Amino acid sequence: MGFTQGLSGLNTSSRALDVISNNIANTSTVGFKASHAVFADVYAGALTGVSSAIQIGYGSKITAVYQSFIDGMPTTTNNPLDLAINGNGFFRIERFDGTIAYTRNGQFDINKDGFIITPNGEKVTGVRADDNGNIPMSGGIVEPLFVDLKDSDPKATTAVDIRSGNLDADSEIITLTFDPSDLDTYTFMHTIPVYDSLGGEHSMAIYFVKTAPGVWDTYAMLDNDTSTLSNPGPPPVADATLNFDAFGKPVTTPVQIPYNVALTSSAAAMNITIDLTNLNQFGSKSAINDHGQDGYTTGRIAGVVVTQDGIIQGRYTNGQAKDLGQVVLATFRSNQGLARVGDNLWVESPESGPPIVGRPRSGLNGLINGGQVEESNVDLTQELVNMIIQQRNYQANAQTIRTQDQILQTLVNLR
Repeated sequence: MGFTQGLSGLNTSSRALDVISNNIANTSTVGFKASHAVFADVYAGALTGVSSAIQIGYGSKITAVYQSFIDGMPTTTNNPLDLAINGNGFFRIERFDGTIAYTRNGQFDINKDGFIITPNGEKVTGVRADDNGNIPMSGGIVEPLFVDLKDSDPKATTAVDIRSGNLDADSEIITLTFDPSDLDTYTFMHTIPVYDSLGGEHSMAIYFVKTAPGVWDTYAMLDNDTSTLSNPGPPPVADATLNFDAFGKPVTTPVQIPYNVALTSSAAAMNITIDLTNLNQFGSKSAINDHGQDGYTTGRIAGVVVTQDGIIQGRYTNGQAKDLGQVVLATFRSNQGLARVGDNLWVESPESGPPIVGRPRSGLNGLINGGQVEESNVDLTQELVNMIIQQRNYQANAQTIRTQDQILQTLVNLR
């Protein structure tokens, strides 16, 4: 019988070494999860009965090979589409044959058609944004994620905001008729870039003319063209008059001035509201410290970033950002029940239960770290120690077979 136990020990140690060797071979495999063999003893009750006090085991066996699903260490990369899951969940992959698989390997890229793919060319799935960059808060169709490479549409300026500025209270009063080509007919001028409906850029000049203590006329004009004055005259009529109190704060309405002008190009007429609410009149030099406007020209996609919620954002050359889609994650009741199919992929099985698909940072799902990958969670030092242990186990089991052989040889030599 000693041959049987020793042989089973050799087999289990050999298979355990196979598991260890596979772990070591995948030390550098992104998203790999280390495995370990689970051993059990073997008993047979056919000869001695199950309740016999003299039962002798028949050796050992491997009952399962479990994987450790603890997170691997994240490593920063130069690819913004490299994704690492921090916490629970698997990326959901649509394979070439239409079946669904799951992975922790987030080394993704964009193919020639704009789809986000794995290194094997299979498609990463998620929820796409609509043409306006809106992603449904919940639900939505889970399908292959697509990065639209077309240019972003321009947006015509509709609002100009002087966020911080001052008009010099000590400026001289001007009595001359306003003429933008004559510096003596206005007190201060500030320019702001604005955009028409076709994305064309224009320079809006806002003129301020002090006509009395605490009283200022304002004029707006595009591209140094007097025909774009709201009321070109002659003589030109101010768009609005601003009054300031003794503390330098505006007291007149409107402090939001409408500016409407038709363009000579094929672009639509511009309708802009100029907000001067934050403009003051103090005894210091006239200056505009900060301004803003809500228009922009057309832009080409310059790159993508991924947020911790798994939202893929396109960044455009016009400085705009647009949501393109959101990666989904899947969790399972039993990760150990997943079936391994190679290429760092798992598929569901009856033992794993069905997938629960959701957004990152929702439910049991972890968050996404963009520009990073999750390294293998193999502890190389521990694997080398385990290798030594299994090597000693193998040698010890071989020694039991050798000893049993020597005993049998002694019996054969009896006369």
